[in-house]
Amino acid sequence: MTIRRSPLAGDAFTPGRIARGRAPARAWLLIAFALLVVIGGIAHAEHPTLSPAKTAAAANLVDIRSLVPDIAEDIKYAGSDNFVGAPVDGYLAPKCLLLRPVAEALARVEHELRAQHLRLKIWDCYRPARAVANFVRWARDLDDQRTKPKHYPTLDKSQLLGDYIAPVSGHSRGATVDLTLERCVAGDKPCEPLEMGTDFDYFGTRANTDTPGLTSRQRENRALLLGAMERGGFRNYPMEWWHYTFTPEPTPHTIYDVPVQ
Repeated sequence: MTIRRSPLAGDAFTPGRIARGRAPARAWLLIAFALLVVIGGIAHAEHPTLSPAKTAAAANLVDIRSLVPDIAEDIKYAGSDNFVGAPVDGYLAPKCLLLRPVAEALARVEHELRAQHLRLKIWDCYRPARAVANFVRWARDLDDQRTKPKHYPTLDKSQLLGDYIAPVSGHSRGATVDLTLERCVAGDKPCEPLEMGTDFDYFGTRANTDTPGLTSRQRENRALLLGAMERGGFRNYPMEWWHYTFTPEPTPHTIYDVPVQ
């Protein structure tokens, strides 16, 4: 009987018998090349280039309201209703800035949702690098526990650096948004937020998109948001149901430090 195995599994192709030994040189070259690609990608992600842009226009960042003037916003880091408990460095105005292709894609998602009497509500978009540094300083200040009851009730603050707060954020690349859904009925009644199971910036497993223990309605609402965003070209970060990144990112290895204003 002839048994064939992939060279990547460690055995050479030999018709009519099982050949033991090292994989062909070509296979090892392919493996080495793949490792270089992966390592190179990790290096780019960990050591991005800081753009020299000083203005939103120079960075090709646009205000989402230039495309959808009445989109709902509650830009948390421009005020004090956030896990830091104060306005965050770099947020000089409550605006959602995104790279133009990302803003255009998000506008398409919003228009699709409106046909279903739904709307997006945006909490954060592009995030200046200086804001991320502000987060890290806050996370290292273990004496400041003011926001623990709301934002990290089940965690020790010392656990936040890493999975929850990192020294480099994808938001600083201008292609990531934090948002939720609202349902809007006809008439003058205000839109109502859909129940998602946690507030924004809840640090804990309950914020994971597929966490167990949600009600059926909460799970349906998260799935509704996920479906709309995925159709628009956005990928969810599984640890946070509200966090979406447009793919492919326009500038995947570049971060910005332009103030939001």
